[in-house]
Amino acid sequence: MRALVLGGAGFIGLHLVERLVADGHRVIVVDDFSRGRDDERLGALRHSPAVDVVSADLTEPRAWPELPRDVDQVYLLAAVVGVRNVEADPARVLRVNTLTAAHLVDWLRPGPKVFFSSTSEVYAGGVDAGLVPVPTPEEVAVTIADVASPRLAYAISKLAGEALLLHGARAKGCPVVVGRFHNVYGPRMGTDHVIPEMILRALAGENPFRIWGADQFRAFCHVADAVEAVVRLMATPAADDQIVHIGDDSEQTNIADLAKLVLRLAGVAPDVRHLPAPARSVQRRCPDLSRLRRLTGFEPSVPLEEGVRQTLDWYRAWRAATPHHVAPGGPEGVRSHGREQS
Repeated sequence: MRALVLGGAGFIGLHLVERLVADGHRVIVVDDFSRGRDDERLGALRHSPAVDVVSADLTEPRAWPELPRDVDQVYLLAAVVGVRNVEADPARVLRVNTLTAAHLVDWLRPGPKVFFSSTSEVYAGGVDAGLVPVPTPEEVAVTIADVASPRLAYAISKLAGEALLLHGARAKGCPVVVGRFHNVYGPRMGTDHVIPEMILRALAGENPFRIWGADQFRAFCHVADAVEAVVRLMATPAADDQIVHIGDDSEQTNIADLAKLVLRLAGVAPDVRHLPAPARSVQRRCPDLSRLRRLTGFEPSVPLEEGVRQTLDWYRAWRAATPHHVAPGGPEGVRSHGREQS
């Protein structure tokens, strides 16, 4: 099998590429390296005869004719993500994410199966309004509470991408799977997420240790489990043209308890200061995985403590090897204001 992974140098993208190569597939990685990094892990893949790496800006129409068409699968993971990026420039989020999906639809020809990465953020408005249950199934209505809210630009861009791919790719004769990721975490994911953000502040010795939204709950999914779910969905014809949750529903973790876990694994015991949750940060998030289980038999396999320990070990090693702390998976660097609730 031959796969085209758009955004393949990013967090989930690189883990997916590594898995596809391990499974014996040939992979073309496409990235503009504005967030994805050309680091030692991608460097190792460059030396594989099964991998080609292409640098391209997928918002530019001229980039697409250069991409190979003789592929069996296309994965669209390229996007502007991260709370800081979204709040700093929501217009860029809308432009980049929507243009990339639209150009993919224009580029497609009949044949390959397409995976589009979407997000649990599409449910935030409904959950906050009490209209959507938690755990949340795919068939509930999605709600944009305030179209002018910068944070909601990401959810809007992903809903637009879902619609573009579900309608446009099907019209081109390409089956599509939309995967709505729920709080995926793990090594090499940058700093725009609550788990690595907490880890880096713990390793830096922050005291008092600040916790935003300590009373909120999330269901965290290790990236290895997320990739397993993606691979299974792409191998399952019954998943074609469906929206499917990807996550871990085995436990809902209180943010204060997450902080306790991070601090314990880091071997530090600072004073703790509780602060209000970031604006528009949903109170509770957990996916209903019934559809994913029914289609693929998937079950999450990485417990939170084991996954956080792996992630902390990776960031400790990265921090020691990176004196100026350029963010892994992105150029924005490590900041310590700690408001990366997602």
